[in-house]
Amino acid sequence: MTPELKEQIDKLVNENKILVFMKGTKLMPQCGFSNNVVQILNTLGVPYETVDILEEYEIRQGIKEYSNWPTIPQVYINGEFVGGSDVMIEMYQQGELQQMVEVALAS
Repeated sequence: MTPELKEQIDKLVNENKILVFMKGTKLMPQCGFSNNVVQILNTLGVPYETVDILEEYEIRQGIKEYSNWPTIPQVYINGEFVGGSDVMIEMYQQGELQQMVEVALAS
């Protein structure tokens, strides 16, 4: 990964309290896993941003290296990598995600 790409991803992750690297956009998810994450965040009613990795080839490859996580979507909360669709579903069902999001938005 180039230093420029790492800097670009760092900036995105740190400037947004909740950020999802996904296929498509929050209005038009392009895969089921990305849609799962969007539905969970919409259910929580929290503000979040998305990056469409289908539009950004460098980010599409770079984010996997950045997080050391092979799949998309990838969710970052308060600058920390949380996980993908399965992790988000599990955290949501256990009530952990709501707490994490509340803390992030309050900080």
